Amino acid sequence: MLLPPMPEIVIDTETTGLDPLDGDRIVEIGAVELYNSSPTGQTFHSYVYPQRVVPADAVAVHGLTTEFLDDKPRFDAVADEFLAFVGDVPLVAHNAGFDIAFLNAELKRAGRAPIATERVVDTLVLARRKHPGGHHTLDDLCARYGVDRSRRTQHGALLDAELLAAVYVELTCDRQAAMRLDAIRPEPSNVTTIVRVRPNTLPARVSHADRAAH
Repeated sequence: MLLPPMPEIVIDTETTGLDPLDGDRIVEIGAVELYNSSPTGQTFHSYVYPQRVVPADAVAVHGLTTEFLDDKPRFDAVADEFLAFVGDVPLVAHNAGFDIAFLNAELKRAGRAPIATERVVDTLVLARRKHPGGHHTLDDLCARYGVDRSRRTQHGALLDAELLAAVYVELTCDRQAAMRLDAIRPEPSNVTTIVRVRPNTLPARVSHADRAAH
């Protein structure tokens, strides 16, 4: 019996560094909903005050300074909105161990249950299986599949989640399905939290190599 399609949520995070076990924190979360390999228009986006100084090398990656994040909400203030958005559907991330380690560290601090690893799809694993021996960063995969990444001058959680959604469709579906993805829109520059609410609720340490893959 063929099961009906179900929603999937593509997620990305930006952080102060490489290791949540060493005190590094999330500074931005982005999430995009797909249904039957097409975007639904539902997204989640929030900058997050990390409660620590953002190092210069992290700012060079995502451009989010300590001063910019100073008036943004702490993770525990947006945790319930984020969890309501992702529900219990499959989550898609690139080098997923990185994002899930950071999210679970933040969820633990906020007194929330962790995200189970078995619900997570890692596009880095999919790409390595489909294209063994190739390069598998998000930029590499966008180039391989013709996904426009011209707005990606720096990492950004929502923009990267949207780019990854397009790549994920290419990795798992036919090109005609991928063409249904809307053009990638610019990442908001002065928005704290964007949540488009559905009418119904949906049913270890990280190395430098991992960060490069992310």
